[in-house]
Amino acid sequence: MRDDPSVVDLVERARHGDARAWDALVDRYAPLVWAICRRFGLGGADAEDVAASVWLRLVERLDTIREPAALPGWLATTVRRECLTALRGRRHQVLVGDESNLDSVDEPAFEELLLTQERHIALRAAFDNLPEHCRHLLTLLFDDPPAPYAQISSRTGTPVGAIGPTRRRCLDRLRRDPTLAAVVGVEQS
Repeated sequence: MRDDPSVVDLVERARHGDARAWDALVDRYAPLVWAICRRFGLGGADAEDVAASVWLRLVERLDTIREPAALPGWLATTVRRECLTALRGRRHQVLVGDESNLDSVDEPAFEELLLTQERHIALRAAFDNLPEHCRHLLTLLFDDPPAPYAQISSRTGTPVGAIGPTRRRCLDRLRRDPTLAAVVGVEQS
């Protein structure tokens, strides 16, 4: 995992009691926690219990994490352990089948899940850094189904002939955003 300065900054600020930094960490990594819970077949109250346990463990151990940039990996490992504990705990209530396979969860798949989550987070952050006109234009262009150019022109005030070149400039700006470039390995210019 690459050293992400924004993660290091959030962890350091959260360690010093910054509630906004803590909220940002939870917002950033909650989708990862839920995705891992789903991979283990947990949902509803079970997934909520796992998530609560993970965030509690993070609060308890935030000061002991030596490498703040490794937080995503720490979270993924902690979620996996909590999921296994939850599955073992409900074994007496619900038949879960052969549990021996659960201990050998495909590590590369979890690593890929973690990388994908990091890319999504970086893309959202980079998109939020774009100027309003770029965000509005790209939202209209990538809506499902995409809006026709005439409608985009009337909504944005951009001439129809300028929509394509403006889209290209906005996408280029998005690609050059340091947050996104750090995760996808794009050279900044």
